[in-house]
Amino acid sequence: MATAPPPVAGGRGYPSALRGRGRVGGVDGLRTLAVLLVIVYHQEPELLPGGALGVDVFFTISGFVITRLLVAEFARTGDIAMRPFYWRRWIRLVPALLTLCVVCAVLAFTGLPGFDGAWASIALSATFLVNIVRAVQPGLYSDSTSLLAHNWSLGVEEQFYLLWPPLLRVLLGKVRPRTVLLWTLTLCLLPVVWRWELWSPTAAHRIYNGTDTRADQLLAGALLAVVVARLHAEDRRLVALRKWSARLAWPALAVLGLIVWQIPMTSANGWTQAWYTVGFLVTAVLSATVVASLELQPRSWLSRGLSLAPVAWVGRNLSYGLYLWHYPLGRLLHDLGVRDTWLLYATLAASFAAATASHYLVERPLTRRHSRRAKAAVVRPVPATAQ
Repeated sequence: MATAPPPVAGGRGYPSALRGRGRVGGVDGLRTLAVLLVIVYHQEPELLPGGALGVDVFFTISGFVITRLLVAEFARTGDIAMRPFYWRRWIRLVPALLTLCVVCAVLAFTGLPGFDGAWASIALSATFLVNIVRAVQPGLYSDSTSLLAHNWSLGVEEQFYLLWPPLLRVLLGKVRPRTVLLWTLTLCLLPVVWRWELWSPTAAHRIYNGTDTRADQLLAGALLAVVVARLHAEDRRLVALRKWSARLAWPALAVLGLIVWQIPMTSANGWTQAWYTVGFLVTAVLSATVVASLELQPRSWLSRGLSLAPVAWVGRNLSYGLYLWHYPLGRLLHDLGVRDTWLLYATLAASFAAATASHYLVERPLTRRHSRRAKAAVVRPVPATAQ
């Protein structure tokens, strides 16, 4: 019977990609922390003025995780299957998003003030275009995006996924691993130059919402994934990265916490040239430092804390749903008369309930069905002509 050829020795220049440990509990725990920051910020902005930083952390995690998976696939097979990749992305993200859009469409018929005229926001969210519309609005954001305004970040990620995986596939297949690393580093630095060129106080929305102007935050995670995959486990450079990421993780987390506590980056007084040019890359580097420690030092105190079963489970299974549902649910509860003193707690409770329902009724069944079909395709008997 025909059998698949064994992987090329050395993982085709990415030896550590072949020894991936699957999901990293600490990184999942970091997702939980990031989404909670965003929820608190959206409900009580004066409590955490810089809580929007949770989105920046998500960007870096996403760039790391996606690139890690793609490089691992290349190391195993010598190629990256684009169609299955995008189908997995669709299954993971779109059904849950469409469920949210359907619920919001139903609520739009109720006459509640917060859902009045919600159709444009729903349509833009379903097509991942919220960020593009917001980027071209120099003044106050229009009502066309207000209900699901938080989905601007989904647009950035999905547009990034349309560009980066095919480019990475070309780089992995055509150039040496060191050149892949240099290309990723160069691409990571280009958005800083572009933001500097674009900067003016009236360009804040353009810079904040643009995929091209936020790509370095995703590419910082991608660069980390390529570096880790490129180096052999005993390579002194990987040993140094492991040691220094562990030493710097707590200081990096402390600086991120200080930003969350003190810097109102999304309000008019936070629209500064320093933050909107270099600041985004700084947060990405700090986030990547924490992610590197969680990936390379799973026994550290930080990794153990973020890997606690409930924390990691929420990040792995509910963080996406929590992000999707918290914003419109906060508006709904406000329209229903929940007092401001209780709004944050009520929103958290309702968001956890909605995210749990989405996980068990929408996301998990579809993911399992796709997984079963993929496994069946792998073990399908070879035709007799190939025997």
